[in-house]
This record gives sequence, structure tokens and C-alpha cells, in this order.
Amino acid sequence: MAHDAQAGTVLTVVHEPDGAAPGSALVFELCGPLGTAQAEAVAAQVATRHRAYCVALEEEAGRHLVRLSRAGAAAGREPVPLTAELLADLLQPPCLGTVAVTGHQRELVLAAVNRPGAAGRHIEQLHWSWTGPLDIGRFTAAWQSVTDREAVLRTSFDWTGAPRLVLHGRAAVEVVHHRRTTASWNDLLRRDRARQFALHRPGLLRLTLLDGPPRPGATGPAATTRILLSYPHALLDERGAQLLVREFYRAYLADGVVPGGERRPDIRDHLEWLRDQDTDAARRFWATAAPPAHAAVSPGRPGTRTPTTGPGRIQRRLRPHQTARLRSWAAARGAGESSVLHAVWALLLYRAAGVPGPAPVSFGVHLSGRDLMLRGAADIPGLLGNPLPVTVTVDPTAPLADLLRQVRDAALDLSAYPWVSGDLIREWSGRSPGDRLTDTLVRFDTRPELPQALRCELNAQGIRADLPQSVSSDTSLPVTLVARHDSRGGLTLTATHDRAGLSDADASKALSQCMHLLRLLPDHHDERTTVAQVLGLLRADEIPPAASQEPGPRGFALAVLRAGEPQADVIGLVEVPGVPPGAYDLLLSQYDGPERIVSLALDDTGGLPPPSDLRELGLREPGLREPGPRKPPDTGRRLVLCGCGPAGRTAYEIARDAPYATGGPPTVIMTGTGDAAGSARALLRGLESVRARRANRRRV
Repeated sequence: MAHDAQAGTVLTVVHEPDGAAPGSALVFELCGPLGTAQAEAVAAQVATRHRAYCVALEEEAGRHLVRLSRAGAAAGREPVPLTAELLADLLQPPCLGTVAVTGHQRELVLAAVNRPGAAGRHIEQLHWSWTGPLDIGRFTAAWQSVTDREAVLRTSFDWTGAPRLVLHGRAAVEVVHHRRTTASWNDLLRRDRARQFALHRPGLLRLTLLDGPPRPGATGPAATTRILLSYPHALLDERGAQLLVREFYRAYLADGVVPGGERRPDIRDHLEWLRDQDTDAARRFWATAAPPAHAAVSPGRPGTRTPTTGPGRIQRRLRPHQTARLRSWAAARGAGESSVLHAVWALLLYRAAGVPGPAPVSFGVHLSGRDLMLRGAADIPGLLGNPLPVTVTVDPTAPLADLLRQVRDAALDLSAYPWVSGDLIREWSGRSPGDRLTDTLVRFDTRPELPQALRCELNAQGIRADLPQSVSSDTSLPVTLVARHDSRGGLTLTATHDRAGLSDADASKALSQCMHLLRLLPDHHDERTTVAQVLGLLRADEIPPAASQEPGPRGFALAVLRAGEPQADVIGLVEVPGVPPGAYDLLLSQYDGPERIVSLALDDTGGLPPPSDLRELGLREPGLREPGPRKPPDTGRRLVLCGCGPAGRTAYEIARDAPYATGGPPTVIMTGTGDAAGSARALLRGLESVRARRANRRRV
């Protein structure tokens, strides 16, 4: 089976749990669309990744059945567990491999699939200007060559179990060219941001070109073209995207082909490196360095949610001479600009908390993860880094120089653990899995410059290209503050914020206060200047209100979607975070069976509903006598539980553990990840198989 042809295919399995009988196997019907060769490939893939089990493919009345039993000494003792990883591999079309994602990348993937309605929130953009001749054919070929070389650009995401990257043999890069008369630059940016990526399909990179006006008297193509590069925030960080742009230039100058073969090391080698890390020292460090529960983390005083939604973006700039003064002032105190920014941000968080006396303050600092002890890590595109929490104690009576040294030393301590993820920090420090360690993130970016030799080659062909600029939309935290130097040497601060918790006006106020302190600090040369004296510079400024993010719904909810015919079976659609929006609605519109259809919506806490609450599904519980003559067990209503993607294993656990089905064993239909249409088609294939199987049983 060609890997490319299977990209985006949603597989389906049908299963009937048979309890926990000793030594019982797991049997799944593969519902395709798969022929014999494709079914054999799926079974072989499962066998390769799960060597503790015996995997057998059987064909029965035109159906493909996969049977899994324990191998070796474990055979016959316990039933085979259906783990999330096993189910994900069973529902994954054959591919080149998978790469687990952890930490920050895992959080970004889950945010993108659990809250897909926030248009543009999970998309990153780079843009730059290209002046001089531009061959669109060579441009497209060069980006395709980069995609063929870089494994990360030939991946898709799978979140059926734990989120992971799926490697494909090929992915097509999308290039769209607009003439000047067809779109404005601002319209193009807005429309592109509104286009969501299909994360389950490879090809998670797109480029848009917009011609500029020709120079007076010039002939031929436009002299300047604006280029926009877009990608999911969960796939790459900005440094990784900048590395890809540099690689593209090499390919363009080489007639559209990147010299050399596939890049190694890549994201697969990075994963292997992570698996080899000794976590003992990191565990000891984070057991005490994690933010305490009472730390000041909010950028504002408690407020209410605003009526606006979506990401907001505010930008401020220090002029080059102001930046130079700040740099000199920091250097005289043994620190850099990043430490001054961290100290100022800690002051604003402390001020917003409104507490008297010394108090701990925590905020995130982003580490790129490219200074690892891994050969070639600096040039690996991907998402290698993490935002790690920094905690310092702000004492209003202490000298500001002490706070500056605190944040400097705290950041240095973090540099030994750029690979440690937030979930590990929570585990090692005894925090709850859902706790957010910080509310804000401060990132100091350094963009990789084009090598001089490469720039000279571009100039020799009459091409001048600017350094790509980022248009970030990351609102995974209430506020993300990004600092970088511009081409003139000025320091630019960009705050991206969640407008539902912090209005544009209040975000602007917070950023202006930050810039105000950065401008004034170089005027204070006395080492004895205290934190309180610096905060006094903001005495007349109001502390902006900031609302905390509201938790999602908890528990579960039952609803009847279609009454169905009397005594017909019951189809239960299991809804959990990550199910493709609209998949079940499409199923309802396309399925014409007589069954009663209900929905069962659960949150992401992992809890299952008690059997007593499932009476509303319309099923009889064991031991409960209904009026009238007792009917044979096989004439009662049967239950078919359906789950798309991450809901599949939840449906399986409900069917396996909840003792409420009376008309025979419940049936579970599980699908892989896909879009709404693909998921609905996959469920329909499963329902058709269940209907055909039960019709055959009645005839027998």
C-alpha cells in the first residue's frame, strides 16, 4: 500500500468486548476501505510495534479480523488490554513510522484539536519581501525539495491515543501566487490565518506570494514580491521555520533542488536522545524549583471576562540608542538584556498581585532546545524546546540589583533542563496534572542570520531578501511576551494575549508599563536602588484587570438525538475533547437506520458515567424485570457505542465495564483521526458491518 495514498484515510474497527475471561484475545474487524493486502499491512504494523502480542489476520465471510493474544509465558493468564497506543496503531494506516510528542508540543496539539473554533489561534506566520527576479516554478520546486528532505514537513498528527507525529513518504507543499489586483496584503494575512490546517493530513506548510507594484518604467514581473509562510504552531517553532527558509534559499540557488539527501539528525534522533536522558538530577531540581501554588502569576488584578475573543497583538519598540543604554546598564551589573526584561516582568507580576512584603513570582521562559548535547541539534527544524517556569522572590526592600541577579541565575539553572516538559514538572513537584504552572511567558528571540556566502549568491542573481518577520498568534497562555532586535538595533516587544481575559486596551497598558521601566532603568546608577523605588515609577499607573481562563465543562451529559423505532437497537455517540467537530452531525444526516441514537458527552478527566445514569440510553439493566412476559436475552435492545479518534477507547471502556446491556454483548465502533466527513464515513462503514452481521445472525 502506498503511504501517500493512505494519507488522510480514516480506518474503522468493530469490536465486541467479551469481559475479562482469562487468556481471552482481542478481536477486531477491519472495516477499511482495505483490501487483503492493505489489511495484512495493518496487521504487520501492529505486530511490529507490539511484540509482546501474537497478531493474526483471519478472513471470515469476506471480513478481515485481527486477533491479538499474549505471546510466550504471559499467554493464557490475563486478557489482552486495549491500551491507547495499541488502538492508535490498529487505526493507523501503514506509514513510515511515528514520533511521540511530549511536553509543550503535546499541549499545543491538544489545544488545537480540542478548541479548533478559535480561528487562527494555532497558526504561526512568517513574512518577508523578495526584491528582484523570481521564478515561480523554481520557487515551488525548491520548497518541495526542502519538504522531501525534512522529515518534519512530511508528518501529520494523530491523537487517537497519546498525541504523536506520523511520518509519511511524501507531502506536497502548497504555493499560491496572487497578483497585486486580486488581494491586499492585510486581507491576505487575515484570510490565511482563518484557514485551519487539517492536522491529520501531511502537508502542514503553505506559502502565499503577493506581487507588489512594478517600479516606474520597469517591464516584466513585479520588482518586489511579499511572501507569507504559514504552519501549525504545534509543528515548528520560529527558529525551526527560519532554518527552513535558509534551506529553501540554498535549493533555489541550486535550480530548485537541495544539495544532499535527507537530513539527519532529525526529529526521530531527537526523540531517541530524549529517551536516553537521566531524569534523577532533573527530578531533584524541579521538586523544589517548581512554582509554589501561591506564587504571583497573573499580569493583572482579578477581573471579569471581556466580551471579545481571539488573539490580540500589541507591539512596542525601544529605539536603538535606548536599547544600547539598556544593554550597557545591564552589562555593568553582570547581566544581559534578557535578564533585565525578566526582572521588569517579575516586578509587574508582583505589583499586580497586590501583596505586602516579599512574595514568590513565577513566569515562563522559553528555551529553544537547540543547545543540547546532540550532534547537529542546532539545525534540526521542529519543536525541540519548552517554556519552563522561573520563580524568584520579589522583596520590595531589597536592591533591584539582587532581583536582577536572581533572574539571571534562575535562567542559567534552567539551561541544564531544556528537555523537561511541563507535565514532568507537575508530576515531580506534586502538582495536579491539569494545573497551569504560569500565566505568562517571556521569550527572547535571536533569529539566525543568512550566511554571508548565501547572501552573496542571492545578490549575484539580483535578489535581495529581507529577514523573515514573525506574526505570532500563540495564546496558549493569557500573555506571551516576545522580545527581539530589529534590523536597526532597536528592541521590539510583542505581546500576544487572549482577548477574552485581557482586553486590547489593558494589554497595551501592561506592555507600556513594561517599556516605561525599561526606558528609565538606565537612569538609576545607584546599586542601592530598591525594588520599591523602581515600582514607585509606576505609582500613578493603573493595574490592568485580567480574568482567569474559565474551566471547561466537567462531568458528562446524555441527550437523545433521534428517538428511533420501538425495540430498535441503541447507537451511543461518545463525545470527548478531540472528536472532529461535526462528525456526529454528518452521521445523523447520512444514516437512515431504525436505531435510537443518543449522545454521551464526557470531559477530559477520564471518568466514566455510573451504570445507573446510563438507563437514559433506553436499555434494560441486568436483574431489572420489565412488565409482561420475560423475553429471551437476545431480543432486548442491543447497544452500539461509537467513538471517533480519542473517543474510541472511551467507548470501549464503557462497553467493557458498565453492566447495562441486556440484549447481548455491546458492540464498539472505533475510528482513527480525520476530518468530519472522513470520520462520518468511517462510522457508517462500521454501522453497515454491524447491521449485516446481525442480519446474518437472525437468518441463522
